[in-house]
Amino acid sequence: MDAKALYMEKPWLKFYPEGVLSEVKITEQTIPEVFDEVTEKYKNNTALIFYGKKISYHLLRELVDRFATALADLGVAKGDTVALFLLNCPQYVIAYFAALKVGAKVTPISPVYTSKEVKHQLEDSGAETIICQDIMYDNVEKTGIDLKNVILTNIAEYLPILKKLLGKSALGKVYREIHVPTPTFMEEAGLHQFQTLIKKYPPEPPQIQIPPREDIAVLPYTGGTTGLPKAAILTHYNMSALREQAIAFWPLFEKGREIVIAFLPFFHIYGQVVVMLNSLVQGFTMVLFTTPDMDDILSAIERYQASAFYGVPTLFEYLKEYDKTERVNWKRLKMIACGADTLHKSTIDEWERRTGAKILEGYGLTETTALSHGSPFNRPKAGSFGVPIPNVKAAIVHHESKEFLPPGEVGELILSGPNIMQGYWKRPEETQEAIIEIDGEKWLRTGDLVSMDEEGYFYFSDRKRDLIKYKGYSVFARHVEEVLFEHPQIKAAGVVGVPDPKVGQLIKAYVVLQSEARGKISEEEIIEYCRQNMAHYKVPKIIEFRGELPKTDVGKVSRRELREEAEES
Repeated sequence: MDAKALYMEKPWLKFYPEGVLSEVKITEQTIPEVFDEVTEKYKNNTALIFYGKKISYHLLRELVDRFATALADLGVAKGDTVALFLLNCPQYVIAYFAALKVGAKVTPISPVYTSKEVKHQLEDSGAETIICQDIMYDNVEKTGIDLKNVILTNIAEYLPILKKLLGKSALGKVYREIHVPTPTFMEEAGLHQFQTLIKKYPPEPPQIQIPPREDIAVLPYTGGTTGLPKAAILTHYNMSALREQAIAFWPLFEKGREIVIAFLPFFHIYGQVVVMLNSLVQGFTMVLFTTPDMDDILSAIERYQASAFYGVPTLFEYLKEYDKTERVNWKRLKMIACGADTLHKSTIDEWERRTGAKILEGYGLTETTALSHGSPFNRPKAGSFGVPIPNVKAAIVHHESKEFLPPGEVGELILSGPNIMQGYWKRPEETQEAIIEIDGEKWLRTGDLVSMDEEGYFYFSDRKRDLIKYKGYSVFARHVEEVLFEHPQIKAAGVVGVPDPKVGQLIKAYVVLQSEARGKISEEEIIEYCRQNMAHYKVPKIIEFRGELPKTDVGKVSRRELREEAEES
């Protein structure tokens, strides 16, 4: 059997949990239609818990409808772009669904963005309306963009009375250099207040016709690991499809009865779709956190008897050693999931030893509406990010061609399915590179180098752009990092290739030592350790010790920044 035929046979289906279908029927619905159905069916259930403040589905629906009415009156129309520059809070949820309800598309902006980055996203997405946390307004004002509508909100608006002052002071420490606009300034500048609009307008939004396959729901921006960030075009159909695919693959949950801990940032596709959207379209209760304070989160897991916990590798690396981790009975949870990056084996082993619970790894991109693969809950494999979810086709091709590669060989992952983006916003050339056609079928080139075993489980090797070419050898940066990470005195590591005319690229490792080892271990000792634990061509030629490494918004080591630094030096 040729390689392509093998992938088309979907060998992973043999390991789907009993009752999980290989294909599910995707309902032609918009996100607002699903939202209205759920809020009617579960109107008496609690939708959000925000530091003790509870908001029912009935109240959430009313708040969304009031804000949608306000947006329509402010001139936000079908096809417009609405930017959300917010921390996780009830206002995020309200604004998100309200914008979709008036037929607009949402573009979430990272709260840690500088004014330059905010400016790029506003200009690129064409957003003329922004809903912004008041403590972050400085970075909007500094863009110099003349926006039609600026709506400010304060984190304390939905906090319980006793926590309002605490909330303001806690965030004040984080954003201490940023000044909150005064009421006088807001009035003179023509800025709107979120709560004033909510109180002013009735819950009577306009009835907008939204074709699910055609109309864009969200323009989420990629991390900008190569050049400026670009937006993936996700339609209402893409979002609805992913919802039904995920529900089908993990039939662990009971609609209207689950409690989900929500601290992953909603501006990121993982937090936005897997946590926020997936919870609210099933009538779950979201326990919402603005900042990932682990003591508060661990307490909330037990207090509310949470059934699902979604994290990233850096979080589990922290929790495996945290002295309060055992406060939680992790085995009771229906799902503990990890995404956004790969877990180190040492983290998995120590986590399972301490908690007795398994972490289910998954894989997805902004371009796949957050998800394409997940670990079967009844049969996860350590080191694997699982198998394709229902309705997704996956294959491995040579990273420089469309040649299908057999199981065991590392190549570029390509994907096809109803959750795959339509393309990149205003980037026709990059869309053409990413969306390819093979035998009349459209596939997404992910840019990720992976392999598949004989049973159809997939394993991550590296990003294609992070592949290092040394004397004709292909070196995966992540593989070198894995070995470094196993050194007992290494806390973190980032590996990049540095251009060199003689060998192509030199391998450089940025290393963070454990505090007790700093000044006691030399670069030569690290290199010697590598010689003993990896092939000669993978051994780093340059070691640079650091106090910390640059991170992306979701806690991954930013190889892009390290690469730029290395090339400049």
